[in-house]
Amino acid sequence: MVAYIIIGIIAYLIGSVNFSILISKKMAGFDVREKGSGNAGTTNVLRSVGKKAAALTLICDISKGIVSILIAVIVGKFVKNVSPAILVEVAALFVVIGHTFPVFFGFRGGKGVATSLGVILLVNWKIGLICLVFALVLIAITRMVSLGSISAAVLFAVLTVFIRDGYIAEFEGSYIIFGVILASLVIFNHRSNLKRILAGNENKISFSKKEDK
Repeated sequence: MVAYIIIGIIAYLIGSVNFSILISKKMAGFDVREKGSGNAGTTNVLRSVGKKAAALTLICDISKGIVSILIAVIVGKFVKNVSPAILVEVAALFVVIGHTFPVFFGFRGGKGVATSLGVILLVNWKIGLICLVFALVLIAITRMVSLGSISAAVLFAVLTVFIRDGYIAEFEGSYIIFGVILASLVIFNHRSNLKRILAGNENKISFSKKEDK
């Protein structure tokens, strides 16, 4: 139990390092939460600061998920009487929670999409790649990052029921529960987006060079 708690705390603290805020302050001189949608995430950085800042934010946020999972895997190899799979799941959930409710930034963070991407790619690379391609295609068609993110999270949960190989830690039934919790967290973080999607006025990204910064 102690190992799970320690991994949860470490992952939460890693998640709490919100790069969108740090990068926007460094590169543009303002807190990204004060601009655009008010969300501390890659999409708002893209709209408010520019491509370079957004790309850097995306890489850093994905890395948070990857690092947290790797720490859990290492601990699972050296600590006895623990489930490697559950250690991975705890790290995955808490790094996303940390990104969403960062202790270092007044518990006002992002929606955890990029960090969730890093998590699912490492938890199961097969499912992760399927979800990534699915999200990118949906975003390209609809130009709604939120819809692609929500749909990919739900797809991840569904695929954990059918795919039993490719996991970074040996498959256990808890992965299915983990998938449902992660998808629920992503949906909860996008509740305002869901309302706008249903109302037909969700914000869309532009692929036009005219709007690039």
